[in-house]
Amino acid sequence: MKQIIISLTVVLICCSTNAQNISGTWQGNLNIQANEIPVIFHIVKDSAGKLTASFDSPVQKAYNLPCSEVIAKGDSVIFMMPILKGKFAGLLSEDKNQITGSWYQGAGSLPLTLNKTSNAIILKEIKRPQTPRPPYPYNSEEVEYFNADKSIRFGATITYPKTDSTIRYIKVPVYPAVILITGSGQQDRDETIFDHKSFAVIADYLTKKGFAVLRVDDRGTGKTSGSFSASTTADFVKDVQAGIDFLKTRPETDKQKIGLIGHSEGGMIAPVVASSRNEIKYIVLLAGPGIPIVDLMTEQVEAVSASSGDSPAKVKAISSLFRQIAIEVNKTKDSATLHKNALMIVDTWAKSIDTAVLSALGLTDRISREKYTTTQLAAVTSSWYKYFLAFNPQLYLQKLTCKVLALNGEKDIQVIARSNLAGIKKSLQKSKSPQYDVMEIPGLNHLFQTCIKCTADEYGELEESFSPKALEIMGNWLNKNVK
Repeated sequence: MKQIIISLTVVLICCSTNAQNISGTWQGNLNIQANEIPVIFHIVKDSAGKLTASFDSPVQKAYNLPCSEVIAKGDSVIFMMPILKGKFAGLLSEDKNQITGSWYQGAGSLPLTLNKTSNAIILKEIKRPQTPRPPYPYNSEEVEYFNADKSIRFGATITYPKTDSTIRYIKVPVYPAVILITGSGQQDRDETIFDHKSFAVIADYLTKKGFAVLRVDDRGTGKTSGSFSASTTADFVKDVQAGIDFLKTRPETDKQKIGLIGHSEGGMIAPVVASSRNEIKYIVLLAGPGIPIVDLMTEQVEAVSASSGDSPAKVKAISSLFRQIAIEVNKTKDSATLHKNALMIVDTWAKSIDTAVLSALGLTDRISREKYTTTQLAAVTSSWYKYFLAFNPQLYLQKLTCKVLALNGEKDIQVIARSNLAGIKKSLQKSKSPQYDVMEIPGLNHLFQTCIKCTADEYGELEESFSPKALEIMGNWLNKNVK
């Protein structure tokens, strides 16, 4: 759940195929509101001839973000970024030392020229003091397991308390167990974002509190197989189901006290799983959605636009157009009809918008609006996004029979705390949950960091990976309601 230029709550997803050998380091600058943001792509050609890439945004202290593929055909080079609803597309120069193109995202595009270089910005030291370091005062095991039909192999880490070597146990001690579920975008088991490893921090904290914690690489990431780009949230639900089955085989797991902790999209997945699995006794929703996703995304577009300094008129115009197109995507299946209807929406919308706003958005003429429509539809009509946009979390929250803790940061601009927590509470009032608590935590952003500017661009600048206050609230609730 993210928007705005390189403001990632997740890692970038870049798509690709083979052709030109553009391996090397490519650097350029995005000019955003008089600020230059350097961007760097590191492209490598492996022994099989396949291109792979990683991405840096040094100003945001984001390094080595993995790309899944790179498209390079003829003189065309494209980096697709569906989770950001954008892409970079450019043309390779004859001397193969420059790629001239544009970064497309949100309501418009920005020119971006990448130059091949051997002197890219030197990576600065990133301070992440909360990241756990070995030796750990608990057991930490690298594990692998399969889903029911053996089509996906999962790579994961399970942590659980150490037993006292001075005690002769009649049987092996068991512990309440939780599965951590990542947010949207292709992420590793630590939910690494801007080198913040929030899931490692959460696992460390809860394991020291007496819990067994399973954290898992997403599909196509780390040691987990499968295709991430071809999957939807429904597939990720099945992946969590496989994790539950695995936990039930572990001797240290208390089978009567299995729960889920989901962040962002993970907070959307957890209620779906819990509503169909009686083994799940408790869930924690970290910035989970509580209103229909079309409404959530409309609010997100508005909040992110406002946080970036856009005028109120521009904010309203952008969010209004996004909502109309999103609703059309949900109701129109045929791609040709969708494109036609979306273009009509953009044209009709443009007639009601001030010319100064249209000029700022670069949508003053029919050609620019056609280009915008094509770019927007390319970003929001992937299988994942179409499923996501049509989702209503309330249908699953109302079916819950387990205990629930829902937390959100007051300063979250991606999942707005007030509306989503209210939606969660209203749905849980209709559920059979024996205990639920809903809480907005002051001063925290979408990643549960104590923020200063509280923009998405700040995620990588902050040293805090996950608020100690949020950890304490979660730990106390689990101790009271589970242990």
